[in-house]
Amino acid sequence: MAIATSRITAQGQISVPSEIRKKLGIGPGAVLEWEEEDGQIIIRRAGRFTSEDVHRAVFADKAVSPKSLDELKAGISRHIKARHARR
Repeated sequence: MAIATSRITAQGQISVPSEIRKKLGIGPGAVLEWEEEDGQIIIRRAGRFTSEDVHRAVFADKAVSPKSLDELKAGISRHIKARHARR
């Protein structure tokens, strides 16, 4: 069931219905992203990604394996030490 509908103008513009603007928390000047996923078009406020979205984009070819909090902290620590080590 559709939440709301929009009509495309001759110039290819659309109006975002007020209930959608409120749900997304957007106003004039906001940037929206359009993405195709499994035959559907997904529209979202730009920069609003879940950690799962980021992980899929960065590690698309690797299997997901859960890590403990200690493993995550150790990995971050190793990264920071390697990044800021004197060469």
